[in-house]
Amino acid sequence: MTYDFTTVPNRRHTNSVKWDVADNELPMWVADMDFQTAPEIKATLADKVAKGIFGYSIIPDNYYQVVADWWRKRHGFAVQTDWILFCSGVVPAISSTVRRMTNPGEQVLVQAPVYNIFYNSIINNGRRQISSDLVYENGQYHIDFDDLEAKLADPLTTMMILCNPANPVGKVWSRETLQQIGELCLKHHVLVLSDEIHCDIVTDPTVQYTPFASISSDLANNSITCVSPTKTFNLAGVQTSSMIIPNPAIRERIDRGINNDEIAEPNIFAIDAAVTAFTKGEPWLNELLKQLAANKRSVTTFLSNELPEVTVASGAATYLMWLDVSAVANDSVALCNFIRQKTGLFLSDGVEYGGNGNLFVRMNVACPDAELQDGLERLKRGIKAFLAQK
Repeated sequence: MTYDFTTVPNRRHTNSVKWDVADNELPMWVADMDFQTAPEIKATLADKVAKGIFGYSIIPDNYYQVVADWWRKRHGFAVQTDWILFCSGVVPAISSTVRRMTNPGEQVLVQAPVYNIFYNSIINNGRRQISSDLVYENGQYHIDFDDLEAKLADPLTTMMILCNPANPVGKVWSRETLQQIGELCLKHHVLVLSDEIHCDIVTDPTVQYTPFASISSDLANNSITCVSPTKTFNLAGVQTSSMIIPNPAIRERIDRGINNDEIAEPNIFAIDAAVTAFTKGEPWLNELLKQLAANKRSVTTFLSNELPEVTVASGAATYLMWLDVSAVANDSVALCNFIRQKTGLFLSDGVEYGGNGNLFVRMNVACPDAELQDGLERLKRGIKAFLAQK
């Protein structure tokens, strides 16, 4: 089957978070794709709609087997079905875990620049956010392990939220790096909550994603992993995810927490969409990854030839490109606002991700080539106009 990654969708005036913008604007910010999901998933959901009844749903036993089979087949991780809990989303799962597994006033560690909603899940629940910032050198990010250990050793630090692969920087952490992180967390009695929602979107076939909990039983038993088909198959609005928790004592506490928070029950589409994605969606995903890789190459080539003031700093994962604009501005908020006002291109400023994000913008390149080229031309016009006023 040939999949359509060329048709530019019309999502305006559809109550879309991404596309609820002015008619002249082009949103390339929030992490959903401008590609239709796999046709097999569309057919499953269409059949559900055709029945015309939208009552309460259960989680069938085969759901857990399907999730386990995906991680075994796709990523070589032997997940046991009884490790898996359904949750209505990764962000609700993270917030609920923070509430259930830490106490008010304790510290939750992140590695900035990182997904900005982590900060909300920490601070809004009365915990303190602490960061061991990633170090940026020669266009790549790495971890300062001395700084990381010093902050993990603080008795107030009781949880680390790991982003694997990392959003927004696109870093796919190596097995060795993950093991070093995990052993430090064990040493200092810090629970690891690993957000692995972007794990299926590794666009460089020479780079291997490693599930954190697959490294050893010791690390697995000190971890909670959040996974979902939503980023992979463009299903964010369906609200479906899983938590993989090998440790039965932790799993029992989390199970109680997500039920108390009323986020453990699926909507009418959540289970069927996930099951179809994991059982029938792999051919579509393989083609998607090729398209995303091509889009990333297009961006890199365009910047090199047309806009050398901006360079690519992102790694092998996600469809979100982390662009270094330090040669243009030291305030990415002001730069993004200027570009949007001047050209209609809507990007994410890097400031909201912390760390050195003031020198970066995030660009979503999961879209047909015509839309991507429009975005790049707008970016060029905006940057050139910004530099001309200096």
